[in-house]
Amino acid sequence: MQTREKALAVTAEVGKAVLGKPEAILKIMMAMLARGHVLVEDIPGVGKTTLAQAFARAMQLTQNRVQFTPDVLPSDIVGFSLYQKETGKFVYHPGAVACNLFLADEINRTSARTQSALLEVMEEGAVTVDGVTRKLPQPFTVMATENPVGSIGTQMLPESQLDRFMVCVVMGYPDTEAEMEILTRQPRHGLLDRVQPVMDQNDLLTMQAEVDNIYMSDGILRYIVELSQATRKDARLALGLSPRASLAVAGMARAAAYLSGREFVVPQDVTAIFADTAHHRLSLTEQARTGGETVENVIADVLHTVPRPRPEKPTHGR
Repeated sequence: MQTREKALAVTAEVGKAVLGKPEAILKIMMAMLARGHVLVEDIPGVGKTTLAQAFARAMQLTQNRVQFTPDVLPSDIVGFSLYQKETGKFVYHPGAVACNLFLADEINRTSARTQSALLEVMEEGAVTVDGVTRKLPQPFTVMATENPVGSIGTQMLPESQLDRFMVCVVMGYPDTEAEMEILTRQPRHGLLDRVQPVMDQNDLLTMQAEVDNIYMSDGILRYIVELSQATRKDARLALGLSPRASLAVAGMARAAAYLSGREFVVPQDVTAIFADTAHHRLSLTEQARTGGETVENVIADVLHTVPRPRPEKPTHGR
């Protein structure tokens, strides 16, 4: 089985546990191929945690889960040094992020101090404790679930942390048939038991390297930049897309092309993933909110007004 086919097989396996959500599963697969982190936002009980566990099982990734409550400390996340009397030295004890897939469950229920412990982890793939920096296992992905702001015990994530999530996926309620199947199967055996491993860590690292080599023309790169600049100039937005967001769009577009079986990016790859990459990073002005504007409307207008480049295949020899 070729590596691309293995990636699609993962989405099929995850779909056995998370019913009726193929688009969300595909977007998360793209983010992992692009070395990105994923924020899953929705109400409790729609399968956010099951989603992360299913990916870990299908890809044979080591996984740790932390339920982010107000009493979770930064040391629980990044680890700590403990004095060992026998040797007279401090010994480092790894935190929960020492794995391939770290599930931060209900991340917006914990303190800002604990949330900030993830910033270096997500950006550098490393932790620094007592002045010593240690690299995390590779591949490494943070998959965080978030309850809607306004739910009891939640608080807004800072913009600097939101910007480190490559995509934000909204699960939504299952349709009638999917919910019927959940009710039919769940009492007899867990849906996760249906998920079989179809690849491993080395396969994912290979895929990530292949995605890095997907060709992107100067026209596509300029299109991404112009989309980002359009959000920065839009009077309805208090906060537009950062250069990090532009990199995220490029990475997701390469992953979309890869899963489509192409070795080059076309404009449709960009538009297909733009909303998932941009939505959580954009912030409306107070005037726009009171006027009934939405981030969805702004994204639609930006995609409509910024001219698409003509598709351009890679030149001979690439």
